[in-house]
Order: sequence, then structure tokens, then C-alpha cells
Amino acid sequence: MAAAPPLAAPASAQPAAARVLRYVPQTDLTVLDPVFTTAYITRHHALMIYDQLFGLDAQLRPQPQMVEAWEADGDGLTWRFRLREGLKFHDGEPVRGRDCVASIRRWAQRDSLGQVLMGRVAEMTAPDDRNFIIRLTRRFGPMLESLAKIGPPALFIMPERIAAAEANTQIRETIGSGPFRFVPGERVVGARVVYERNPDYVPRDGTTSWASGPKRVHFDRVEWTVMPDPGTSAAALRNGEVDWWENPPNDLAPVLRRSRDIVVRRASPLGTIGTGVFNCLHPPFDKPAVRRAILRAMSQQDFMTAAAGTDPSLWRADAGVFTPGTPLANAAGIEAITGPRDIERSRRELREAGYNGETVVMLAPSDQQALSALAEVQRDLFQRLGVTVDYRVSDWGTLVQRRNSREPTDKGGWSMFHTTWNGLDGINPGVMQFLRANGTNAWFGWPTVPRLDELRTAWFDAPDLAAQQAIAQDIQRVVFDDAPYLPTGQFFGNTAFRRTITEPISEIYAFWEVRRA
Repeated sequence: MAAAPPLAAPASAQPAAARVLRYVPQTDLTVLDPVFTTAYITRHHALMIYDQLFGLDAQLRPQPQMVEAWEADGDGLTWRFRLREGLKFHDGEPVRGRDCVASIRRWAQRDSLGQVLMGRVAEMTAPDDRNFIIRLTRRFGPMLESLAKIGPPALFIMPERIAAAEANTQIRETIGSGPFRFVPGERVVGARVVYERNPDYVPRDGTTSWASGPKRVHFDRVEWTVMPDPGTSAAALRNGEVDWWENPPNDLAPVLRRSRDIVVRRASPLGTIGTGVFNCLHPPFDKPAVRRAILRAMSQQDFMTAAAGTDPSLWRADAGVFTPGTPLANAAGIEAITGPRDIERSRRELREAGYNGETVVMLAPSDQQALSALAEVQRDLFQRLGVTVDYRVSDWGTLVQRRNSREPTDKGGWSMFHTTWNGLDGINPGVMQFLRANGTNAWFGWPTVPRLDELRTAWFDAPDLAAQQAIAQDIQRVVFDDAPYLPTGQFFGNTAFRRTITEPISEIYAFWEVRRA
């Protein structure tokens, strides 16, 4: 008779390291409030500690998450939502309908999609603890997509007492109802962030798919270790000092793949889209003609080669406003960025547009390789065009905080910076923060382009995909003509993890469902 296999050791007997997931994030976590910033690192943090009313699945369909049931009246003007049982905040208080109402209100102050929604809301009420109601003055087609929004700022549910805070002021207390708890006492700015499993979290039924379904946690702790130097991160992953590295640069992917202990996987089939953000409040980029001259002088190939490497399979240099490969992507006016470059002509156009030698304060991050590369290409372009540049390098967290300033450059303001977006955040005008062009209510850069905002609003009322696509073409023409920002292309990056853990959920940096292999 064969001997019985040994019993698995109980969790309490496992080595401590086996119960800890060690992760290298893209950068340090400097802002904890997921409404206050659109930084992805803060969104990753928020996904751990907060939960959502609805979650997007792998087919980009909103699925109920905190919500148990919902219904809309036949005219689409009254929506009723019921929360599932057992939802509890980390401070022990139950999640109530009024918490949801307060969280939606605060999120909508900062989010472009939320602003459109609230423009059609007659009232939001919570008749009891497990229910809340949204009554509209006008139909709003993407209601569930809005409540499931995961692109930053994503909609997360906070206690009413916290969500009641003004949205332009950062919250200081981090209390959610999600699968992890933030451990503020172990946070070391610039070095370390720690989370613990929430023992009170009750996963919903069903199948996990992207941000939807049960969020089952298999680690007691998740430790983020900030490593600004890619070489240090690569060595730590190869040596087993960490389990997962969020965003290794493409030029290190071949080195990592040579290790049989490491898996390197494309992070997203939609890739990453780049944007050069102008400050449209102050000279010289308050002039559309100046911005347009810069747009017509740029080369997406230069930007993408710098960000992703020389392998053309890793980037596209003909990317318009909307993420390539998605339904609204189009070629309207694309010659503005794909035509031949003539620097001398562009220098002349820049002067004729009203550039008077103003110093451009260019912000660049030292700790994000792709963004640093994009900034270097921009600086080189400015110099070839005869633009005076004051190049300010800092860590990304400092840049994120400085970009809040609307002051002139001589009072601590800025002129331009580069950032990138997950391809998912470029699929339609509802989720594209950088398409909002209503002045000081817009995203950073604060462009005022009435026609662009009119078209964006019209998209919400389009009756079908064909109508949406026609509007998307008009939007792209306006962007290429008025240049509220620079579309710098699409590139594809990787994530890397050791084979000692199971493959993380595709598309988002989520820490549930991951376990020791």
C-alpha cells in the first residue's frame, strides 16, 4: 500500500515569506486620494483598499460588484440600486446607501464622465441603508459604465464622513471596504508601502474577470518596494527578492526572459497612449496657433522609439486621438501628424503664431523611464524649434503635485509635461480626461475649446455606433487643429513576475486571485 502524501502545512505553519507578496511599483505612492489625482499608482492603491459599485469585466462590460440588484424605469430617468449584504468598511461600519451617494458626488466633482452625469441628475437619495436612487432630468446611456469606471479617477466607495470632503482637498484618512487594508504606520515615503488582507471582506459569487467578480486574497500582506533604478529592480526579480515588477522597460525584457524563473508578459493588448500636456492658461501655449505649430513639427516615431525601443512591433506612429484598434479610432486629419516634417518651416510657423521667446518650463520625471524618454524628445524638439526651455527634473510624485498649480511659471507653475494612459482610457470621450476642454474645469492644462466640448457632449446623445464614429472623426479634426495636447503615439509595455506566483489578472494591476504557484 502506497504511503499517503504528507498533509499540507496549515497557513499558520507556513514560512512568513510565503504569505507575503513582494511587488515593485512603477513609482512611489505620494497621493493617497484616488479622486484627487489621475496618477495610476494611486489607482492601483485604491483598487486594493476600496471596492466599486460595478466592475468592468474582460469584455469591458459593467458587472455588479457591491451592487446586488438594480433597475431602471422605462423612461431611463430613475435608477434604483440595492447593495449586497455583508459589506463593511475597515473601521467596522457597514456600507450604506448614503455612503454611495456621497462617494458619487465627490468623484463627479473631479471626473469628466461624472461631471456629465451630474449635469443630468435631478437628485440622488438613500431611502435606507441598502438602497440608493439616482433620478435624472435627461437620459444618460452610460450609467452603469460610469459607476464601473476604472480609469483614474475611478469611482470607489468611501464612508460618507470621508466622502463629504471637498474634492479639491486631499482626504487624509484611508478607509475602504475592499479586500486589503492600508497600513499607514509602515509606510516609508520613497521606499515602502504595506497592505494587509482584510479579514472582514466577503467576496461576491461568480467568476473573477478583470475588475469584476470575487476578489479572493491569498496573501496576508502585500509589500510595495520602491526601486527607481531599473537595474536594481531587475536584479531583485532575478534573485527572488521580489515576486512581481510592474513595468520593466522594454530594453530589459530580453534579459529577464533569459531566466527560466521569470515570466515576461505584455501588460495590455490596448497598449499605452502618450500625451504631451500643454498648460493652456499661460503663454506661450495659451495660443492655439503656437500649440498647432508644435503638433505639426513633432514625430510620433521619435517619441515612440524613445519610449519603447527600436522594434516597430512595440509601437505605432500613426495613432490619432482614440486608441488604435478600438471602435472610435479613425484617420480623420491624420496627415497633421504623419506628413513630412520640416523644422525650418515649423520654426517660421511658430514665430508667426506668436511665440515671443517665452521660457517654457518643461517638467520631467526621473523615476519613470518611458515618461523621462518622452520628455527628452520634447526638449530636443523645442531646442530645434528655437524654444527657450527650463527643464525641471523631479520624481513623478513631485511632478504630480506640481502640475496642480495654475500659477504662471515665475510663481511655481509649469508649461508642459508628458504622461501616458492605459489604452482603455482612450476608447471614447466619456473616459478620456484629456479631451475635456472646458477651461478651469478641464483636466491639467485646462484648455478652452468650446467646439471640442460640444462634440464630446454630443457623443453621449449619439443613437448608435455609426453616429458615435462620425462624432469621433469631428473630434479628431478639432484636436489636430486646436492642439489642446500632443498625441504622441501608442506603445506596448510588459509586466514581469516570478514563476513562484500564479499569473496576475490581465489588464490591471490587481492583487487578488494571485497565489503561490
